[in-house]
Amino acid sequence: MRFWFVWLFASVAFGGQPFLEKTDLFEVGQEGCLSYRIPAIAVTRNGTVLAFTGARQKVSDWAETVLLLRRSTDGGKTWQPRRVVATAPKHTVDCPVPIVDRITGALHFLYQVDYAHCYYMRSDDDGQTFSQPRDITAAFEAFRSEYDWTVMTPSPGTAIQLTGGRLVVPVWLSNGGGHAHRPSCTSAIYSDDHGKTWRRGAIAVQTTEATPNPSEAAVVELSDGGVMLNVRCESPRYRRLVTRSADGATNWSAPRFDEHLYDPICHASLIRFPSSGGKIRLLFANPDSRARTEAIRKWGGRPRENVTLRLSDDDGRTWPVAKVLEAGRSAYTSLACAPDGTLYCLYERGYSADNELNTRWLTVARFNLEWLTDGKDSPK
Repeated sequence: MRFWFVWLFASVAFGGQPFLEKTDLFEVGQEGCLSYRIPAIAVTRNGTVLAFTGARQKVSDWAETVLLLRRSTDGGKTWQPRRVVATAPKHTVDCPVPIVDRITGALHFLYQVDYAHCYYMRSDDDGQTFSQPRDITAAFEAFRSEYDWTVMTPSPGTAIQLTGGRLVVPVWLSNGGGHAHRPSCTSAIYSDDHGKTWRRGAIAVQTTEATPNPSEAAVVELSDGGVMLNVRCESPRYRRLVTRSADGATNWSAPRFDEHLYDPICHASLIRFPSSGGKIRLLFANPDSRARTEAIRKWGGRPRENVTLRLSDDDGRTWPVAKVLEAGRSAYTSLACAPDGTLYCLYERGYSADNELNTRWLTVARFNLEWLTDGKDSPK
């Protein structure tokens, strides 16, 4: 396991020293796997850090895959060994979605199998054990009268609990037939009873000439209690799509492009974190590789590198703070914030065997607001 530690001895008006630590948690070749993809990270109410990913037998979204977990009980300084948390032999078990329930203390956990079924598990001991998987695909079947999908999945690594207790999970569906990921649409499923039952929301963004193939979305609760989806889209504008809803399920606003947020057509992550003074900040992470304009995918995807963190204190209207987390090849991200204000980003880094599609490491960065803002801001 490779480990980096960077300590910046800056003059900090708020008293906290900026810090950044990076630790490789998964690397191609472990468990005999050819690919580790799709990060998801969460911090429980007790401060336990949980890092999930999919271990693939080949470089393919449809490979035989199992979901792995590593736990840290000391704030990400040390990590327990990798272990399997969800598997179905000879099937694709992928797209992990952890949600910490601030009310009950439970960890809700969703994932998909073969892009055709969605399962739910629950942990009441900070990820030491999980309940038996329960099939909640009925929430997706409820879309069929409006959108007869052939592929579906929860958006990995990004889901929230609203202040009122509702659990909101972004999802995307495709009706292209076979294994096709496009054309597609984006929506959400939700639970108002702490994961016992799940319902579909309204479709938020559909494929149009202006918004082709919306898919993986990040979700965040805004300062007024509304909910924003931040959506990957295969538009030649190469920008993130955003849409808002008062309840995270219905009456989504007309989608618009956020001109501040470049998108090489890749997954992104988004969280909010409050301070003791009540100030609400949003933190966004994705590969901001706008210097590379060549398309390396037939559907327009550009190179994924230069994962960048951006900060907003006005509900995402502006993003005045930007800092590069990983300058090299880097792709999917997942963000989390601990009760003590420590921030985490689990992200894909590097490539294996000169294969642009094959991530070599999943790395966790542990940092604070002082590092992100060069000592100009603090959560206290």
